[in-house]
Amino acid sequence: MAAAKAHDDRVIMTREGYDKLKAELIALRGDGRAEIAAKLQEARGFGDLSENAEYHAAKEEQEKLENRVLWLDYQLSKAKIVDAEDVDTSSVSLGTTVTLKDLDLKKTFVYTLVGTEEADIKENRISAASPVGMAITGKKVNDEVMVRTPRGIRHLKIMKIRLK
Repeated sequence: MAAAKAHDDRVIMTREGYDKLKAELIALRGDGRAEIAAKLQEARGFGDLSENAEYHAAKEEQEKLENRVLWLDYQLSKAKIVDAEDVDTSSVSLGTTVTLKDLDLKKTFVYTLVGTEEADIKENRISAASPVGMAITGKKVNDEVMVRTPRGIRHLKIMKIRLK
């Protein structure tokens, strides 16, 4: 997964997103590795490793965990954190919560603009790198944008910009 990038190859994210990734990294390095080590130890007790399905499954799990640890480590080392006190709500930017009105559907949506790794549509958190995110970034209240989405072209109006 890629994250929103600044011009200097930094990974832009909110403080909340950074803290969430950091907590995941700590958990994987601690409990995650310990659980896999226990599974490997148990699987070794089943005998011949060449035909030991439990052992091979645990090794695959270990590889996935270590890849995730490396990826998280990289993301956090490149992080440029956008703190709430640094966010200007006069225009849409990373960390702002935006009320949008779809002028065609006559529906209102509220989204928080976040880094790619933090995006979760179920929580109304959209990536600054998404089509909607790119279209509304830098816009002000009452600005209108046209954005191409997987469901077609949307005509959106920015109704409100605030901090979460």
